[in-house]
Amino acid sequence: MNTIRPSDFGSFWYELGKDLADIPASPEIEAIPMRSTDFADLYGVRITSIGPYRLYGFLSIPKSDGPLPAIYYTPKNASVLEIIPQGTSNAIRGRYVTFSLACRGMRNSDKPYAAMYPGQLTDGIHDPESYVYRGIVADTMRGLDFLMSRPEVDRNAVVAWGNDNALLAAALHDSVTHVVTTPAYLLNTIEMAERTSAYPLEEFNDYIRRFPEQRDQVENILNYYNLKWHAQSITATTLVMADHESGLYSPQSLSSLVEGIAGEATVHESERSSFRDGLFAEKWITENLIGEDADPIVPAHWQE
Repeated sequence: MNTIRPSDFGSFWYELGKDLADIPASPEIEAIPMRSTDFADLYGVRITSIGPYRLYGFLSIPKSDGPLPAIYYTPKNASVLEIIPQGTSNAIRGRYVTFSLACRGMRNSDKPYAAMYPGQLTDGIHDPESYVYRGIVADTMRGLDFLMSRPEVDRNAVVAWGNDNALLAAALHDSVTHVVTTPAYLLNTIEMAERTSAYPLEEFNDYIRRFPEQRDQVENILNYYNLKWHAQSITATTLVMADHESGLYSPQSLSSLVEGIAGEATVHESERSSFRDGLFAEKWITENLIGEDADPIVPAHWQE
């Protein structure tokens, strides 16, 4: 497998950061009273990323004195933008500033570009400049730029939570102090894709079956995004949510990534229970951002 760190890896990401810095975020914020509660206010946010491209996100601010710890729900490979992930207790919004962002192509950020799902992960992948993920990484970083501009945020307690983009956020933006991540498609992508027929990785298999002559070129481009090469830049305290030992992203499969992370890293092997895995993550977040004596905030049905 051609999983080799590109010789211009550093300059590639430097140029992206420079392009982003040259574009004002120009935030527009609008209150959403219907989604506000007695413990948190919700706002719709529009910010500008490279392109220029206008993005949309949800900002929730607790009705309590700050600064407060923040959770950044990084853009994901899905069409729908949620205020907080489905199944998460809404009470989380009373403890943390939360910000969820739709990257380009997701609904609410789909003008002028509406992504296909599946299809987003390979859009423009034949060329490093046209590959849509270059813009998505910039969108992810721009979301952090906005979040860190908020006076309510405790800069010593900022967690990026999501899939591979949470790790890219920590590697490329120095504001992230903690990470909760479930890797899904950016670690040794082609090698992992060849071991499964399940999406999202099957999307890469679909593309290579259609354009077999582009296989090496695609793998070379994906190496800029390979989490393996970003790990050394991740100094945040990190929780990696792995598959069960029999799964594709088992602790063993993720070992090259985890061992390369510069900061403290914890691996949680899936217990094949959304309740047990979710409770572990919530306890980890609470202990790291609030304190060991605090209780995790979990959905009501988990408490019964």
